[in-house]
Amino acid sequence: MGPIVLLTDFGSKDPYVGVMKGVIAGIAPRAPVIDLSHGIPRHDIRAAAFSLRTSASFFPPRSIFVVVVDPGVGGARRILWARSDGRQYLAPDNGALAWLEKTPREFREVDVSRWGLSRVSATFHGRDVFAPVAARLWLGAAPSRLGPAVGPAWTEPFPPLRRSRGRLIGEVVYVDGFGNVVTNIEAAAVGDDARVLFRGKDAGRLLRAYCEAPEDRPGALAASSGYVELAMREANFAEEHRVRIGETVEVLGC
Repeated sequence: MGPIVLLTDFGSKDPYVGVMKGVIAGIAPRAPVIDLSHGIPRHDIRAAAFSLRTSASFFPPRSIFVVVVDPGVGGARRILWARSDGRQYLAPDNGALAWLEKTPREFREVDVSRWGLSRVSATFHGRDVFAPVAARLWLGAAPSRLGPAVGPAWTEPFPPLRRSRGRLIGEVVYVDGFGNVVTNIEAAAVGDDARVLFRGKDAGRLLRAYCEAPEDRPGALAASSGYVELAMREANFAEEHRVRIGETVEVLGC
């Protein structure tokens, strides 16, 4: 198997991530565990979905992604297993898997009663369900043992682009830890002469690197994610401009 890859909103202050790794080590001590991120904003399912969309393809086939961004923990929401492009995913059925680059063709609901888990807290499924199930999958447990085949309840598509009066219209979908603002506009679709607009102001043509951005003014970049990004040189664009997720970003001449 590939590594077990953890993505949570637990942060680093509390022992939650360490405890999940302890459970995995107790069941599958040879399993490599990689932290994709534990800095997802609290309960921000869309940020988790975007992180998976832009990161999963860099991991080897047979990786097992464990997503615990789960504001509905202990409630009626289901826990899903999915397979996409040779990789496996465990996540709440809350939209965390909705933006994968390749839509999974196979989903299963994790039936906790099938696994003989001795203790399942209503507030820490990361420790009591996700971690032990991931470890057993890494050891070779058949996904068919997890539970019945289902369809996801949450299927929100990745935000589509629009065209109007010669403009390509997208939106802000993610803000990273540096305050860089990522859109849903693929950089490859933006020509060399196209110009990016935010709140009606010209952010210029796409730059290659942050150091090329003018001081004290926003610049548009072709980010490593593959999407158009708005940033400021050595500054926090999102804070300075109080950017909100969902705000409109436009491209002229595209």
